Amino acid sequence: MAAAQGVRGCLLRGPLRARLGRGCSSGAPVRQQQQQALVAAPAPAQELPSTRRKGFLTEHAAPFSAFLTDNFGRQHNYLRISLTEKCNLRCQYCMPEEGVQLTPKSELLTTQEIITLARLFVKEGVDKIRLTGGEPLIRPDVVDIVAQLYKLEGLQTIAVTTNGINLARLLPRLKEAGLDAINISLDTLVPAKFEFIVRRKGFHKVMEGINKAVELGYNPVKVNCVVMRGLNEDELLDFVALTKNQPLDVRFIEYMPFDGNKWNFKKMVSYKEMLDTVRQRWPDLEKLPCEASSTAKAYKVPDFQGQISFITSMSEHFCGSCNRLRITADGNLKVCLFGNSEVSLRDHLRSGASEDKLVQIIGEAVGRKKKQHAGMFNISQMKNRPMILIGG
Repeated sequence: MAAAQGVRGCLLRGPLRARLGRGCSSGAPVRQQQQQALVAAPAPAQELPSTRRKGFLTEHAAPFSAFLTDNFGRQHNYLRISLTEKCNLRCQYCMPEEGVQLTPKSELLTTQEIITLARLFVKEGVDKIRLTGGEPLIRPDVVDIVAQLYKLEGLQTIAVTTNGINLARLLPRLKEAGLDAINISLDTLVPAKFEFIVRRKGFHKVMEGINKAVELGYNPVKVNCVVMRGLNEDELLDFVALTKNQPLDVRFIEYMPFDGNKWNFKKMVSYKEMLDTVRQRWPDLEKLPCEASSTAKAYKVPDFQGQISFITSMSEHFCGSCNRLRITADGNLKVCLFGNSEVSLRDHLRSGASEDKLVQIIGEAVGRKKKQHAGMFNISQMKNRPMILIGG
């Protein structure tokens, strides 16, 4: 932390990047080449001795903030903000069957607190914000939040991850407010199985939301599919087929352990197993290039309009290039999805902490980020929030 403070004087507080025209995109910033030059991800994480950290930051950080750069040289330019703990579905891998104890409304971040924190992170170098939940689209002022985020100088991408139930109705207004990218959760193409997985009806509303996103020009529309053995791994090829005539990026996600989801290693279908299944049907499947900080391994069937991706959190972690931070709906900063260490930004905000003090607190938390998560089997034994209370 001292090293970070020592070099702060030679760093710019935020990107001096004017926001150019913003089109609908997958979440890749509009000025992708410029961003890659400014916020180039470092090589896989290696501990930087304190004597070297100052030199590393001086050489690599400008105009990026030292306070969002950890002890392994990872620059965190991507912030995920949970808008609510509530959800209109009860997905098996996300929420315990009995539900969760929700935080009292008074202890959740207000809209102004969300924007205040977002502005602070953007000044320090964050250029992508994703709104999550719970289900973010059930928050009554979600359109207004997007509109206020759009005004932040230097923020290049505003994205949302949604279950799609309310998407078709809200998307025209969200697009007008400035929403750039959409991820839609869909774990099955069978309506009856959908109800079993999410413990609610709504399959046709989700499909309507996907179609509305395509209609409004989002390209690609990302579809998140958590693959669970004995439940939906038999639908892999059907999901891939969806990409033939539509600009979709179907993202197959390895089943991950969180409190209450009864994770079992035997239920997890690994990336390599999924890839083998797809290649048996499409042997000419092509691997696509991706950004160093990407969590997805991307592939494309030749001549298909869309593509597929694999999120390999369990079998092949991507901790070494992680550029993500998370703020929970109750205002806690999590520097790792699988870590149980949190710091309350809400409490500091409400106690009147100055902007400099908040930045220092954030920087100290980022500085404590570990080289990688605990590993596939140890994670399942760790105490952590249910996914719905984290925000993904």
